[in-house]
Amino acid sequence: MESGSGGCRRLRKTESAEMRWVVPGGACEEDEIESSDDGGTDTPAAASGSRGGGGSDDDDGGYEEDEMLRQRLVRTGPRADSFDVEALDVPGVYRHQEFTIGRSIVLTLQTLGVVFGDVGTSPLYTFDVMFNKYPITTKEDVLGALSLVIYTLILIPFLKYTMIVLWGNDDGEGGTFALYSLICRNAKASLLPNQLPSDTRISSFNLKVPSVELERSLKIKERLETSSMLKKLLLMLVLFGTSMVIADGVVTPAMSVMSAVNGLKVGISSVNEGEVVMITVAFLIVLFSLQRFGTSKVGLAVGPALFIWFCCLAGIGIYNIRIYGSQVLHAFNPLYIYYYFERNPTQAWMSLGGCLLCATGLEAMFADLCYFSVRSVQLTFVFLVLPCLLLGYLGQAAFLMENLTQSQQVFFLSIPSQAFWPVVFIATLAALIASRAMTTAIFSTIKQATALGCFPRLKIIHTSRKFMGQIYIPVMNWFLLVSCLAFVTVFGSINEIGNAYGIAELGVMMMTTVLVTIIMLLIWQVNIIVVLCFLTLFLGLELFFFSSVLGSVADGSWVLLVFAAVLYLVMYIWNYGTKLKYETEVKQKLSMDLLMQLGCNLGTVRAPGIGLVYNELVRGVPAIFGQFLTTLPAMHSMIIFVCIKWVPVPVVPQNERFLFRRVCPKNYHMFRCIARYELSFS
Repeated sequence: MESGSGGCRRLRKTESAEMRWVVPGGACEEDEIESSDDGGTDTPAAASGSRGGGGSDDDDGGYEEDEMLRQRLVRTGPRADSFDVEALDVPGVYRHQEFTIGRSIVLTLQTLGVVFGDVGTSPLYTFDVMFNKYPITTKEDVLGALSLVIYTLILIPFLKYTMIVLWGNDDGEGGTFALYSLICRNAKASLLPNQLPSDTRISSFNLKVPSVELERSLKIKERLETSSMLKKLLLMLVLFGTSMVIADGVVTPAMSVMSAVNGLKVGISSVNEGEVVMITVAFLIVLFSLQRFGTSKVGLAVGPALFIWFCCLAGIGIYNIRIYGSQVLHAFNPLYIYYYFERNPTQAWMSLGGCLLCATGLEAMFADLCYFSVRSVQLTFVFLVLPCLLLGYLGQAAFLMENLTQSQQVFFLSIPSQAFWPVVFIATLAALIASRAMTTAIFSTIKQATALGCFPRLKIIHTSRKFMGQIYIPVMNWFLLVSCLAFVTVFGSINEIGNAYGIAELGVMMMTTVLVTIIMLLIWQVNIIVVLCFLTLFLGLELFFFSSVLGSVADGSWVLLVFAAVLYLVMYIWNYGTKLKYETEVKQKLSMDLLMQLGCNLGTVRAPGIGLVYNELVRGVPAIFGQFLTTLPAMHSMIIFVCIKWVPVPVVPQNERFLFRRVCPKNYHMFRCIARYELSFS
């Protein structure tokens, strides 16, 4: 709070859709008057906010003076309730920081270790799944499949996610819920009960120059705000996308680790499928046990290992191109995709599900954005990850063109014999890192879902005091481990797991496309032609891929769909219960007029002591307090209504933890306290 004229403690001005009353030209224009409801008649009450201290007023006029001041109150422009603003804004805590060159290098290594592990290990299994059901017969088939992989990498990971979707973050937070939160703050389209007037402070509608795009966005905004059906549909889409993200987090470790362990079958002929499953289970247990050490520590430790892995991909690719010929470079001509579908339409269509696996881990890249900056993720992908991936696939295709019958374990077969075992070791390590990428993304998603009342509140541990997004959720970690082990033992093959993998990935991709389209119209206010091109290109492409993976549902992918459906029901029911509970508290809260009629003794005996009444209301007196008055023989001389707010910071400074305000006139001795805690306390 800042010092204002006349010694009055003034609150920061924050725009809101609400109107409030102030004293015209007075020394304390920013003092607040609490009302019995959010939009009803104002009831005078002494109100003063303070940080970490008491709730006493600065002037001694008390309630009688406030009554006189009411006669001179006038309407002013829109402004948020200052207590709402202070409840969520913690001064001195910053999400983004400026980095030195040395810190940027460290951040790049951490970005590799946390964000790109999943997409980086896709060469281990992409061609294996593509050619599983229909083996290749000609070199032209290899070129067609390779061209399909190349342009899938360019269109979806590079163009869609890296260049467009990453900018749809919500104050540095990525993922499905971040997109939903961003939409709701700009259009009030949320059905969730935890929106505050201060959420509108980032709205930029009133700052735009009048244009066709602005008019369109305002119409969409009005339609979202007035249509309960659209609000429900939007929430259902978000919950569906989130359930698919969690399902993706179960399949990713199983697929990545098992595909790496499969390399043992190439180097040691006596290793069978059962032994591969047992080794995979052991690796997964170790992996999830190390998750608790935090993103910064583990990300920095495994970042160099993943850098070596990308160098191996590029090196092996260049080696194979040099040994087997550069004819594979012709695959950059997209006509080979057309020829591929013309020669073998059924085979090409069935291979789409495997081709999509080259773009896995994109939702992890977006959801893990809270750990790093947009620029660091973009630069790392464009200048390191994408070139190494392309070289890796080109090298495998060059090997395949000269060895058409060896369409399984392509990556390991294409490794030079002298470097086989070192590369197998690095590949296994990279697969473990890839599993971490999706797990950390799920932690971020669960944190966002919890904050929006769509998931049960779990213990969240902040693993870094510098970066608020780096968290660990123990319960979710062990739940993912158990689910992952179940998938490995039930499926037991990367080909069957790959089918389920594609369904999970596409479910998330399609939801992201729809939400980003809404953001382009509503918030970014992009030209309608550009929006239609984005929606038509990417949603059409993803639906085309989805038609392919649906054909494998009967092979076992239905298990993943059932798993996602159960998660969806849990989140939907929890959201419904949270919303119902909050609405009930709001409807049943006591009228301030009733408290005024009862007098300062509240119609009972005031005994010495302090009484704490917990509730979730930032404004108003909860109904449970009325039951206390009619049931208890006496009431404490001082009453404090306590509201706990969970704020997304690693540490709340002690002097910023508690906010106090007087609820009634001084002689009532009633206050409201907002206690702010970091999510690690939950």
